[in-house]
Amino acid sequence: MKPAVLAGCLFSLFAGTCAAVAQPVTAPAEAVTAEPESSADAPVTQLSPIMAVSTRMDRPTSEIPASVSVIDGAQIRSNQLQVNLSEGLRGIPGLTVRNRQNYAQDLQVGIRGFGARSAFGVRGIRLYVDGIPATMPDGQGQTSNIDLSSIASAEVLRGPFSTLYGNSSGGVLLTETETGDGPLTLTPSFAAGSDGQQRYGMKAAGSRGDGPGAIDYVLSTNHFSTDGYREHSRAEKNQVNAKLGMRVGDTGHLSLLLNHVDVSAQDPQGLTREEFDNDPRSSSPNAKTYNVRKTTKQTQGGLVYEQALSDRTDLRVMGYYGQRETRQFLSIPIAPQRAPSHSGGVIWLKRQYGGADIRLTSRVSLADRPLTLVAGVAWDTMREARKGYENFIGDQLGVQGNLRRNEINNVWNLDPYIQASWNFAEQWTLDAGLRYSNVHFKSSDRYITPGNADDSGTANYSKLLPVVALNFQATPDLSFYVTAGRGFETPTFNELSYRSDDEPGLNFGLKPSINTTLEAGLKANVGNGELTAAVFRTYTKDEIVNAGASGGRTTYQNAGRTLRDGVELAWNAQLYRDLYTRLSYTYLHARYRDDFCSGPCSDSNPEIGAGNLIPGIARNTASASLAWQPEQGWNGGIDVDYLGKVYVNDQNSESTASAVVTGLHTGYTWKQDHWTLNAFARLDNVFKARYAGSVIINDANNRYYEPAPGRNWTAGLSVSYQF
Repeated sequence: MKPAVLAGCLFSLFAGTCAAVAQPVTAPAEAVTAEPESSADAPVTQLSPIMAVSTRMDRPTSEIPASVSVIDGAQIRSNQLQVNLSEGLRGIPGLTVRNRQNYAQDLQVGIRGFGARSAFGVRGIRLYVDGIPATMPDGQGQTSNIDLSSIASAEVLRGPFSTLYGNSSGGVLLTETETGDGPLTLTPSFAAGSDGQQRYGMKAAGSRGDGPGAIDYVLSTNHFSTDGYREHSRAEKNQVNAKLGMRVGDTGHLSLLLNHVDVSAQDPQGLTREEFDNDPRSSSPNAKTYNVRKTTKQTQGGLVYEQALSDRTDLRVMGYYGQRETRQFLSIPIAPQRAPSHSGGVIWLKRQYGGADIRLTSRVSLADRPLTLVAGVAWDTMREARKGYENFIGDQLGVQGNLRRNEINNVWNLDPYIQASWNFAEQWTLDAGLRYSNVHFKSSDRYITPGNADDSGTANYSKLLPVVALNFQATPDLSFYVTAGRGFETPTFNELSYRSDDEPGLNFGLKPSINTTLEAGLKANVGNGELTAAVFRTYTKDEIVNAGASGGRTTYQNAGRTLRDGVELAWNAQLYRDLYTRLSYTYLHARYRDDFCSGPCSDSNPEIGAGNLIPGIARNTASASLAWQPEQGWNGGIDVDYLGKVYVNDQNSESTASAVVTGLHTGYTWKQDHWTLNAFARLDNVFKARYAGSVIINDANNRYYEPAPGRNWTAGLSVSYQF
């Protein structure tokens, strides 16, 4: 089906087709929570339902036929340094957020194994900040512009429903900025920790007026610096995040979103197993020889307009634009760079990106039962100017030399989508969705010399992505669901850039991977807590894997079929008064189903057998936390995480060891009149477990390991004053 035809069908639903068969229904009244039974010994607060927006239906997580977790911003910040997203997202089943201790390469984020192979940035899952994509149209994303000091919530969507976000949506991670409310409140903050970590911050938030023209605002600024846990890993980060909202008329709201991030970081690179065992604080020898480092500057802005068109139809329009500039010095030796086809040891790129998303939501009825319809179209585009330079001048290393690469890359997508949720019986709800995702690549080579032929070319990928789910609400406290969906993942520009046969042009033989996921789960209120469980199986065709590296060029190939089987369990509860617990467990068995070789098969490059585990994915992970969290006074808690063994290459010849990591934290909150003070201290890796915080999959030099810190401390203070 052509995109224009599908888009026309989607919007015709609202123009008249549905009007002929549908009657308006009254929006459900806001849920009223019953007062808990009194108990002199252990009063327990009845919490409001947790709402989720990732499925675009804005309903409680307990009613969504999908695996979705919502973490409150205050919980993410509680007793934390507030620099890395990995700090506050522990305990979510199926999600791994690994801190590389390397600010030149960003966090390593994975959901159910998707994203595990990424050597830098975030790959295979979709990231959104205030509804604006932090993932480019080719599937490459980053978390550097997520500001924890002003975050309102983080939402993680796993499983088949993720496919409704299009390319590279093996999972979805959405974060939202706080909305200012009440008089101006200023909050300066400071935190420090091991290895010279320091963060200074200031946040201003509030609102003015009521009714049309009323505004709300949040402005947050932070500066972070660290000497680094490892040699050659110093970093600085400056960040600004702003959100300005204005009420338009009686039912409209306009939000202006701006953020800027500036990162400068040394890159210690990975370690071999011997180096990791002997000195985990060390860097690779070439990291210092070539002064391996990276600088990144990104500025973006967006507008989100929401309007109730009637009592049953809502409109949402989002548009954004941004620029990102990166300069990275690599450790490629001089000899390989002398080849005429080599692109050098310095990468410079400047990206201009933007897009829009227009969505209509209508609440109608079908056969006298509530029906919610969502239809929209998403357009995203990116223009990348990419250059490569030698990383030497004469005998001087780690400096920018002669130009060796110059190209303009363009990628864009135009994806219409539609969703429906029909409560066709008292206890039954049917959800379905369809997205036509198409991604277009074009590369124009502007560096053509003898021995370096024209690498220009185009590549186009498209796929129809369906999802269907059935939910049974057995009792008010217990529901069951089954879901099925299909997704796909295109190569990124980095993966398309080179062919394994050394011929010029894009790697046209590289196909997108196609995945089909089946999932069944339950959600239950147990005591004053929520229990969730899910089992799933994901079939993937044409998995994209590393095909080898030569002369500084890394190529990729399709490895045939893979299979992921998994189980996810989570329980979050209020045990007694202000005592809370979070427990989670994930089992994920991810393996290849076909034999293949990483590049041409040979004695030195033997075949990888079917049944080998996909590297970068732990079969077992678990998390447990217990915390005393009163509104005022002393608080504290303990976190325990189990990280299972992880293979680091397709051959499964090396792996990390499993580890148990324990953290302790305490804090104090004081409130009086207009003042609020929060102080905290925490100790992580209390028992000095030696483990790899993350790994570099299939590294050509066997430098797979990125060590995690030993015992380390953090402490901080924030003071708020409301005018």
